[in-house]
Amino acid sequence: MSRPKVMFVVGTRPDAIKSAPVVAEFLRHSEVVETVLISTGQHKEMLTQALAAFGLTPDADLGVMTHGQTLAGVTQKILAGLDEQIAAHQPDMVFAQGDTTTTFVAGLASFYRQIPFAHVEAGLRTESIWNPFPEEFNRRAVGLFAKLHFAPTEWSAKNLLRENVDPASVFVTGNTGIDAVKHTAQIHKKSWYENWAGRIVLLTTHRRENWGAPQEQIARAALRLVETHPDTKLVVAMHRNPDVRATLTGILSGHERIDLIEPPDYADFVKLMQRANLILTDSGGVQEEAPSFGVPVLVLRTTTERPEGVDAGTAKLIGTDEEVVFFEGNRLLSDPASHAEMAKAVSPYGDGLASSRIRYITLRSLGIETDEVSMWA
Repeated sequence: MSRPKVMFVVGTRPDAIKSAPVVAEFLRHSEVVETVLISTGQHKEMLTQALAAFGLTPDADLGVMTHGQTLAGVTQKILAGLDEQIAAHQPDMVFAQGDTTTTFVAGLASFYRQIPFAHVEAGLRTESIWNPFPEEFNRRAVGLFAKLHFAPTEWSAKNLLRENVDPASVFVTGNTGIDAVKHTAQIHKKSWYENWAGRIVLLTTHRRENWGAPQEQIARAALRLVETHPDTKLVVAMHRNPDVRATLTGILSGHERIDLIEPPDYADFVKLMQRANLILTDSGGVQEEAPSFGVPVLVLRTTTERPEGVDAGTAKLIGTDEEVVFFEGNRLLSDPASHAEMAKAVSPYGDGLASSRIRYITLRSLGIETDEVSMWA
């Protein structure tokens, strides 16, 4: 009897990080299922780094990334490339994670070939299809045709049910990013700023809606925080986008307590989050990961598809206004009680066993019984 085949599609660093523990779970059961990993190369260097942290190499790389490409252009290239890969491999199910263009197109290519699609991190929603752009459209569109919806939380599952998704196809698993971050923190030994006795504020900002004036306000507020607190160092993990870099370097370069660094490898970034005392970010993944280490997160966005952290008190949604960003950051750096309240809040994003649940549910849907014990436990 031939083994069923599953295909995982990744394209960006977050895709790779959150898909890697799931891919590893399927590879652990290679006697009953064949696993294929395809990279679109939407974020080539950062994607390769993230996969390498888990010892994974794609079976094929579409290499679609080119400088200055449009959303329409990258969508077209990914669709053509994935259609060829699906035709060649004939998988029984295709997986993709999250809300990237790669994820949307992987679902679309599967839909066109009438192959079941499984969506990891399903059900995240904001109030507007334009914010974040294009991610909110991507995840809503995938929700229309996915066969299996792996929701990270009860809140995300309820979003799907409100959209009349078949309840039998919705499973609350926890977030696979927590699997990844917990595993990496345990095995990776790098230390950051051992010779710096003071505090670390970590800043990451890259989202399209924050390009230009919003990022200028974020950078000015971050500079004021450093100047107000002499025991504090600001570490800025800069995205590779040249416009983002120009804004940040124009305001933040040259200060003795500000480090503008290249995007760390995933494992190094995990240890950097552990070292931080406060994180300012517009990243979705960081909102989920940092609470695992008890690090307060100020979210530099006006909306978030991850309100569970805000409700739990691990994160606070503050937007990008300079005065607000400075006020909220200064409050946490000046008031130990406020900092402790956020640091001690319990993360709502999972127990680190989401990958095993996804593998178990998927293989059962394909008629294969496997153990429920995770290699990440």
